[in-house]
Amino acid sequence: MKTKKLVTIAIFTMITMISMAQENEKRFGVELNGGVSFATRELGGLNLNTGVGFEGVFHYRFMQHLGAYAGWGWNKFSTDDTFAGSDVDVEETGYVLGLQFKHPIASSPLSYYVRLGGLYNHLEFEEGDDIIEDTGHGLGFQLAGGVEIELGSNWSINPGFKFNALSRDLDNSGIKTELDLNYINVRVGIIKRF
Repeated sequence: MKTKKLVTIAIFTMITMISMAQENEKRFGVELNGGVSFATRELGGLNLNTGVGFEGVFHYRFMQHLGAYAGWGWNKFSTDDTFAGSDVDVEETGYVLGLQFKHPIASSPLSYYVRLGGLYNHLEFEEGDDIIEDTGHGLGFQLAGGVEIELGSNWSINPGFKFNALSRDLDNSGIKTELDLNYINVRVGIIKRF
């Protein structure tokens, strides 16, 4: 009986050591990215101008090529004319949680990645520093992809894109308007792994 336990412990220890020896990439990462945003449709009848946004994301890789990510993002669009007058900006802020598949490209320092996540975001209509309307938070989704370029010392840059889709209702003086914010964000980020 003692022999079986010792053999089991020895095998488990060897498997653990082999998997640790093969592990050369860190499991955790922090990413900051930003870029320009292009609305793919009108927002409740409003034409949105080119916007700008950024995102902060935490990564955790739990399998060789698969990991989870979570973070917070902000995007701002201006519009030439709204129900509230001119000089009103539309801001989307909130949280993202999803899965990421990342795979190296041959033996180069490049990897491609694909992300699929859920959003918990809201839309605010702002005039200067004043919030005119707020939709409240609701669910949406995010698709993203790009290339990660290793720089060394656990640093990488990752040019890519993301597509966000969020549907919210806005109650403006008893008039309910359905708002569908869909946009593509072309971005560049920097990642530190630890």
